[in-house]
Amino acid sequence: IGALLYLANCTRPDIAFSVNLLARYSSTPTRRHWNGIKHIMRYLRGSTDMGLFYPRGTKSTLIGYVDAGYLSDPHKARSQTGYLFTFCDTAISWRSTKQTMTATSSNHSEILAIHEASRECIWLISMIQHIQESCGLSSIRNNPTVIYEDNTACITQLRGGYIKGDRTKHISPKFFYTHELQKNGDIDVQQIRSSDNLADLFTKALLGTTFKKLRHDIGMRQI
Repeated sequence: IGALLYLANCTRPDIAFSVNLLARYSSTPTRRHWNGIKHIMRYLRGSTDMGLFYPRGTKSTLIGYVDAGYLSDPHKARSQTGYLFTFCDTAISWRSTKQTMTATSSNHSEILAIHEASRECIWLISMIQHIQESCGLSSIRNNPTVIYEDNTACITQLRGGYIKGDRTKHISPKFFYTHELQKNGDIDVQQIRSSDNLADLFTKALLGTTFKKLRHDIGMRQI
């Protein structure tokens, strides 16, 4: 599992969700989990020529995608956070992880996921800006970084900056951190269809056709 985690975190975002899922049971594995590891190994063996491809001539824009899988771990009532950032249309940062706090609604889980993605976004902006300025290139700080999210209610709340109604009073203070970033023009959370949200690759098991489409969309090619 450790070797697979290293691979998933560095060069193979396509296995990030499945490896993270199996890693939860590394202390008490069963035959079912061993079969899951063998399935990943067979997939990797059949795709040794796959990798992240960064083409020339593409627009140097940082774009984020974020999603949450509500109660993906029903035994501990925890949800899954998944986010992805692309630069020049290819993934440069991604994460698939179980949330550390219990989300009491799907909206709450989305807020937690956006918070984690926003923190990563600020760090990426700082790093990319430093590299660009060192090379004498124009900075990406001119415009807010777009982060795509597929939960309409979550986006509406972030833009409004308030908690409204009894059903959403439980939302964490992490909500206000993301709202401040949006208000200050650091990020711009926008709506996207669920079928086009690349972060789906990091929150749930997908059909083969959907998996291959998203794998291609994040910049993985036969090299």
